[in-house]
Amino acid sequence: MNAIRAEHDEVSGSILVGDLNIAPLEHDVWSHKQLLKVVSHTPVETESFEAMRLAGDWVDLMRLNVPHEQKLYTWWSYRAQDWEASDRGRRLDHVWSSPNLVPNFAGYEILRLARGWERPSDHVPVIARFDLE
Repeated sequence: MNAIRAEHDEVSGSILVGDLNIAPLEHDVWSHKQLLKVVSHTPVETESFEAMRLAGDWVDLMRLNVPHEQKLYTWWSYRAQDWEASDRGRRLDHVWSSPNLVPNFAGYEILRLARGWERPSDHVPVIARFDLE
């Protein structure tokens, strides 16, 4: 498998962030069972995604201190009349790093309120913080 490697050494590391359009874990979607045949959460996608992450030696920072059983979303469809009430989200946006940067990871924030702004994106901003001093 060709994987993007998390390059790192004594003085440098790698960070990968973005809308990767895959919700890899059961609780990264509002209904694991109902979304198993929906693009972004099919078994072929989620299994390949996790294999790529592991082969590249990436750490999923958003799940570092959030149990896999806890729902975690960064995206909500425009199809729901009231996206907040239905809360049918997915975690499609990710923050990964090389293992050597984990001690420098100071946390992240999902700006869920941005989804309620006038003319919002279906994705909300995610802010990752690192203490690199």
